[in-house]
Amino acid sequence: MVDETSTVSVRMATTSPLGRISLAGFTLDSTGVPERPMRTLGSYGLVYVVDGGGRYRDATGLDRPLRPGDLILLFPDLRHLYGPVAGRRFTELWLLFDGPVFDLWRATGLLDPARPLRHLEPVDHWRARFESVLGAPRQPGHAPPLLEVCRLQTVLGEALLGGAGRPDAEAAWVARACALLEADVGRDVDLRALADDLGMSYDGFRKRFARTVGVSPARWRAARAVDRAAELMQQGNLSDRQIAAALGFCDPYHFSRRFKQLAGRTPRQFRAGLPRGR
Repeated sequence: MVDETSTVSVRMATTSPLGRISLAGFTLDSTGVPERPMRTLGSYGLVYVVDGGGRYRDATGLDRPLRPGDLILLFPDLRHLYGPVAGRRFTELWLLFDGPVFDLWRATGLLDPARPLRHLEPVDHWRARFESVLGAPRQPGHAPPLLEVCRLQTVLGEALLGGAGRPDAEAAWVARACALLEADVGRDVDLRALADDLGMSYDGFRKRFARTVGVSPARWRAARAVDRAAELMQQGNLSDRQIAAALGFCDPYHFSRRFKQLAGRTPRQFRAGLPRGR
């Protein structure tokens, strides 16, 4: 829902192998428009109600009131209508996104058109989480969407698994640990000093991180370096040598081996768009 009180961020028209965020915005104190027909978007979307009151309806017959903390999940082919009710204002944060990774989420039931509504509190926390998906402001012509798609998946997972209630302490700890690990993947990091920053011994940090995330801190950080390498390959014509130097690999051969180990294909195969395992 866009009106004169909206701020709209036009995202990149290009996409990543996983998908993209095509539009994002924040609509402040919308007063709504006269009743209109339901619509379909042609893409996925999410709307987080920050303030005010409204109503959601869709073609399945669902008809529910909306209040601050409600999350609406929108689907490409599901006709719907939402917005403020008479006499109420409505403030929302919204994203439009598409791509094969979200089709997979839907095929496996993680995104379910039969459950388009969630409630997430506290509002300030979840608003910040959804805003964090977009990261720093983009520079025209220099912003592959891969990182945003990965951030969106993380926050969607938190939303679908977290439900209502205050943020889980373990999730907050993992988020901080991951932020420290990926702060600068192009330089060496002292994992023992990082553990100390988190108030833990190195062994305690390593075991807790592996138990919660499923991989060791070092492997998780290496995977983020490979993610960054994939972004650099999509941005322009950087050579393996240039990317290896930017990301702290000792030489292009080490970079290529590590990339294939974690991405399932060589940098050359990735550039050519070949699938994993070829």
